[in-house]
Amino acid sequence: MSTMFKYSSILLLFFLIIFERQALAQQLPQFSQYMFNELHINPGYAGYRQEGYIQATYRKQWGNFPGAPETFSFSGDFSANEGKMGLGVLLLGDKIGATRTIGGLLNYAYHIQLGSESHLGLGVSAGAYQYSIDTDLLEPNEENDILILEGDFNVLAPNLNSGLFFHSTDFYAGISAYNMIGKNLLKKREVELDYHDIHFYFTMGGMVYLSNEVQLKPSILVKEVKGAPTNYDLNLMVLFYEKVWLGGSYRSNVKWWKSNLDKNLSSRNAFALIAEIFATDNLRVGYSYDYNLNALRDFRSNSHEFSVGYYISDKRERMENKRRF
Repeated sequence: MSTMFKYSSILLLFFLIIFERQALAQQLPQFSQYMFNELHINPGYAGYRQEGYIQATYRKQWGNFPGAPETFSFSGDFSANEGKMGLGVLLLGDKIGATRTIGGLLNYAYHIQLGSESHLGLGVSAGAYQYSIDTDLLEPNEENDILILEGDFNVLAPNLNSGLFFHSTDFYAGISAYNMIGKNLLKKREVELDYHDIHFYFTMGGMVYLSNEVQLKPSILVKEVKGAPTNYDLNLMVLFYEKVWLGGSYRSNVKWWKSNLDKNLSSRNAFALIAEIFATDNLRVGYSYDYNLNALRDFRSNSHEFSVGYYISDKRERMENKRRF
């Protein structure tokens, strides 16, 4: 079998599985609790808390679907040089059907003080991701299909991301770009991988103080990537007694300028119920339940997400340095 035919077969397999994600406007793995740890979507966030924080997150998406996505991430970010620098690390494992993604990023952010209570973080992250497919897990419609090769195939690609994160005491906004390099390298290897298209993120939110016991946190996330509708999240969280976060998120999409997309694609996506609590002064536990509003709702294929975070500082330091975003 020629090398060209081999790579063409791998390309076809990746395309078939990745196309399913494109149809639902999802490319990179998504999280519902990102508003509490934006290191997943913006390297400029690293060190924002001016303290150490580590977090593990597990997400099971579309639970009743065979081969449904499962994602695990571990992140940590720390402050250095009296808060002027932020350092971070992000490890990610994602599985969907016969495909797997494993990778890691190192983050660096430099924080500039713009006013007495406002700062701008300029961040960059770099690393690599390995994309693999196990053809033994595929169930072809036709036995002995010559286009489906046997065994595991792996593709390694570098990754570079950048972002800006502005914040004050009660407002924040961020913009970032992911997968800035690596696409051309994959094309040279005759592998077309939509996971590695450039992804753009815009976030904005703030705090509304109703009383000492109750505070509101509205926010929005907009995601943009080639070949998929513009995706957005509308979020509203409520903080009770500095201990419990309760709220929800509505996720949908619009097709403003992408006329080549399927016009029958539902603009509705999902609604998420989110809860996070401080189990102890430093330990934070979160859970979200996503209910699908599109065609998947008929299959009871909803999503669950769990997170556990730990502040590497004592309570006194955290209360003096409150960070809500």
